[in-house]
Amino acid sequence: MLRIHFTPDDLTRVRFAPRPSPVPELHAALMMLGAPHEELFFGRWRGRLSRALPATAGPLADLVPGGAAPYFLDVLGGTREEGFALIRASRPEFVRSELERVYAGGGPVPPWIRALHGGEAGAWRTLDHAQRAAYETVLAPVWPLVQDLHRGEFTRHALTLAERGLGAALTASAPGSRLRDGVWEWPGVPAVRDLRLDGRGLVLLPTFHWRGGPLVQDLPGRPVVLAYPAGPGLPLAPDGGGTCEDALAGVLGRTRASLLHALDEALTTTGLARRLGVSNATASAHAQALRAAGLITTTRTGRSVHHERTPLGALVAGDRP
Repeated sequence: MLRIHFTPDDLTRVRFAPRPSPVPELHAALMMLGAPHEELFFGRWRGRLSRALPATAGPLADLVPGGAAPYFLDVLGGTREEGFALIRASRPEFVRSELERVYAGGGPVPPWIRALHGGEAGAWRTLDHAQRAAYETVLAPVWPLVQDLHRGEFTRHALTLAERGLGAALTASAPGSRLRDGVWEWPGVPAVRDLRLDGRGLVLLPTFHWRGGPLVQDLPGRPVVLAYPAGPGLPLAPDGGGTCEDALAGVLGRTRASLLHALDEALTTTGLARRLGVSNATASAHAQALRAAGLITTTRTGRSVHHERTPLGALVAGDRP
């Protein structure tokens, strides 16, 4: 569980990031690329982006030898250039101490990391080129969608804050959390962690790629930034190229996406097969896979088998309550 402790001053210094921040969103996406969970929805997305990433982005992996990134990468910035400039402006002693921290477990240190530790300009150029290559491949194609999603999240937060107050706005950002006695409790975080704001305030930053627990930027002398998973919960697809069904097909496969969309009403296996133009055996096999993922249910009445979407399946298919 994560417990965030507010002082009275902190409660007046909670703000919602007015626009998405490219560098944290990029890092969230790169973390999701390496995360093992939610393979059903993110497996194809990971495979596609992993194949598309150019070799120039490879050095970024050297910055997380044990899965934890150095804190000098924790910046905001309203544009990509602002974010990269903030990283480059990190104090040399801070960069050195953070590289030493992430490599404290031993193991070989790549030459360019040693050069970055020494402040060499060439190493900074390596990092800059790697981040730009990753941004162009991973984030640039979906950045307009990230902006739209952020505006929607900002509006929901503002309305909840105005209608129901700060406590409701905070807990709405994290279903299952609660605010009591000045402590915001987030369940589901593997280890108990107490985070004390001590008057620095809190910035809420939705992220639309990361699907794990909250990501915390906690640096001395700065407001704490809490990046929390928001948005549709599916890999983001670029705008302008296709429909919701096209995007879903990239995750589930064309036939299974079509099957899920076809079940806007209950259908038998034969009815599904006819709707999709496949054999009964093929329709049954795909239905079994979606059923195992919790997206559809199957019931038998006499000799007939009927399939229908679960609430989760309806949400994934794009239905809205």
